[in-house]
Amino acid sequence: MESQAQVFKALGHPARLQIVRALRDAELCVCELQRLVDLDMSTVSRHLLQLKTAGVLASRRHRNQILYRLRTPCALTIMDCVAAVAGGDERVVRLQCGARPAHSEDHGT
Repeated sequence: MESQAQVFKALGHPARLQIVRALRDAELCVCELQRLVDLDMSTVSRHLLQLKTAGVLASRRHRNQILYRLRTPCALTIMDCVAAVAGGDERVVRLQCGARPAHSEDHGT
């Protein structure tokens, strides 16, 4: 449970969510991610470290840059489901998260 909680904690910041979404389709270097989230380089590096430590991201060296990529694409599915829940539209929640509609017998009525 602790390692699962670490993944959710790593995803628990708007800048880190933005980083994960940016890495959906391509590897990016720290400088590109820094421009995207508009935070100072040291803050972006700390966010990347947290995501990498949790196992969400992986990195590789290419010449003089470190490129980051999404190691766990399923994180995007979780993020889509959470976005649907946060939006409050039950129909979207069912579509995004595969939730079954509540029935009256589920509530003891």
